[in-house]
Amino acid sequence: MPVASRTDPIPAKVRRGTREIASRDPAMAACIEIVGPCLIRPGLGDYFAALVRSIAYQQLAGRAAAAIHGRFVESVGGTVTARAVMDTPEAAIRAAGMSGAKTASLRDLAAKVLDGTVPLDGIEAYTDDEIVERLVTVRGIGRWTAEMFLLFELRRLDVWPVDDFAVRKGYARIHGLDEQPKPKALMELGEVYRPWRSIVAWYCWRGSETTFLPETPEG
Repeated sequence: MPVASRTDPIPAKVRRGTREIASRDPAMAACIEIVGPCLIRPGLGDYFAALVRSIAYQQLAGRAAAAIHGRFVESVGGTVTARAVMDTPEAAIRAAGMSGAKTASLRDLAAKVLDGTVPLDGIEAYTDDEIVERLVTVRGIGRWTAEMFLLFELRRLDVWPVDDFAVRKGYARIHGLDEQPKPKALMELGEVYRPWRSIVAWYCWRGSETTFLPETPEG
């Protein structure tokens, strides 16, 4: 389930969106000037494998998660597909280091892909809300994971993950706020950036970790 080729690291739409954001919000314009071009990382290139990786990495540090994920890939025969996951005994998945909850999540994802509940083939035709609605039916996949799938795998440009701590922190720092906005407030604040909120989220992530932006107290 490949994604589109991305030979240009700064697609024309992203450049256009970045210019529009800067024209609407001076604080974001200053952040863009400091951080530089928006370089949203490419996805894995396989939708099912990307969702499996998201589940595997939940609540684990990067190195440990990578090791477990690698052993899991070996346990299913080296190619991560829904059928391979369903055909692999649960004991083998657990032996790779997956918890019982994650094993159940992986098998639920595989089952729902196979029965069409999560239609990864042709999913590009669905709206953002429709995709989130389908993905959150899977055990272990919440709205945040679904939003990351939209943003990084499907390259959707109007994703606004207001529950993401780093997005809220970055927004507060960029705008010099004394407290981080709550998700509901951030949802309203994000309206001005439509249809480019994925780009704003990316700059908020960068803003949350860029030490030369003005520090503000955390809410």
